[in-house]
Amino acid sequence: MSYMNKRNNSNFAWLWFGLVLLLANCGGKQTLRGVFTKNQTPYERYVSRLKDAKLTETALGQDWIQAGQQALQDSITVALPFKETGYFAADEPKALGYRVNAKRGERITVNLDMKTREQAQVFLDIFEASASPTDPPKHVASADTTATSLSYEVEEDQQHLVRVQPELLRGGQYTVTIQAEPTLAFPVQGKTSRNIASVWGDERDGGARRHEGIDVFAKRGTPVVASAAGVVSRVSETPRGGKVVWLADVKHRQSLYYAHLDSQLVAPGQRVQVGDTLGLVGNTGNAITTAPHLHFGVYRFGLGATNPYPYVHLTDKPVPGVKIDTSLAGNWIRVASKAGNVRFQPSTKSNVYQTLPQHTPLLVVGGTADWYRVALPDGMEAYIASSVVEPATKPVTYEKLPVATELLDEAHPLAAAKMSLTAGSSIAVLGRYQDFDLVQSESGETGWIKDNGSEAGR
Repeated sequence: MSYMNKRNNSNFAWLWFGLVLLLANCGGKQTLRGVFTKNQTPYERYVSRLKDAKLTETALGQDWIQAGQQALQDSITVALPFKETGYFAADEPKALGYRVNAKRGERITVNLDMKTREQAQVFLDIFEASASPTDPPKHVASADTTATSLSYEVEEDQQHLVRVQPELLRGGQYTVTIQAEPTLAFPVQGKTSRNIASVWGDERDGGARRHEGIDVFAKRGTPVVASAAGVVSRVSETPRGGKVVWLADVKHRQSLYYAHLDSQLVAPGQRVQVGDTLGLVGNTGNAITTAPHLHFGVYRFGLGATNPYPYVHLTDKPVPGVKIDTSLAGNWIRVASKAGNVRFQPSTKSNVYQTLPQHTPLLVVGGTADWYRVALPDGMEAYIASSVVEPATKPVTYEKLPVATELLDEAHPLAAAKMSLTAGSSIAVLGRYQDFDLVQSESGETGWIKDNGSEAGR
């Protein structure tokens, strides 16, 4: 949608005046009202200032707030690690919404690179997705408006939402990178999660119980190290665990359990740092018949055992490079093949949202790897493979208008008119969507016209 075409000059001038006042007041002394709002997120404080400046009474201000809400509802599910490049248009309020599957023990890290002509505030927020579609998501983390990165340690296994939104009337090219990292260091020196051979939930004692940890196999005598800074709470020997060490990780309100050690090299009450040696790999206890390995467990205070794998797993998947033509961000492309599948996620394994016919125009919002993130003419955003599209620059055909026609800013009968095209004027047809053609006028203006029944663009 072209927002600026729907606003008159006085409204735009008022918005600029309000923003000047808003920025001027940002550095002022703290008022009594400020005392009550200091616990607000940067995003919430910005919205409060918009309201104080009465900018939420303008159409553009309302669109900005709506864009932030819509990004949480229409977030696109992505697999991590993820990297996307795109463009924020200064005159069209927009927010990005990403949905990620997160595991307890992981740390979600969001990094943002913005290339702008003028300095801009960009709001980074993370939410826990609600299990019910009627309940709002729970805000769990935000970055200061001057920060370009945000990290959050996941507390529960559930989907999380990442929202990125620039302030009003600020645009530019963005690159967002989202990764999942372990919150704990790996417990066996020189080893990785590739050395794990028995995982959480495996059967034990003929199915009488389940494995409450992970087993990391290594040579006897390999150092077992502290995965977090903490205090050694217990050093003992048990029939099942053999020689064991318990480490209290107070910061994360959990205990780390090291079992089957060949020897213990710490004492109760001893403070340790990440990487300090606690003992050596062995096969004591009920592991006497197996190869040397460490049994590692995580026990949350008052809640019991939890799967330690996400706590220590560091993916070896590289952050995908952005292979699409980033210069097309903010411009039109079209389906080049006979048909093109638009998908909910940038993967051929993702469900197909729509199958579009040849010459369907799509507005490039951004892109990741070799997938374009596009806005369909109906407003929905999804992904399409770069191999099935082409820039909508070379016309499909040319036409002369038989009657005067209005050039619209959307493929909708109630869309606003950008300009009037006179009868007999020549237009370049760039694509077609349902009963509308995307065209370029003789003056170079791009927009939509109601299909006149010709074969152009079909």
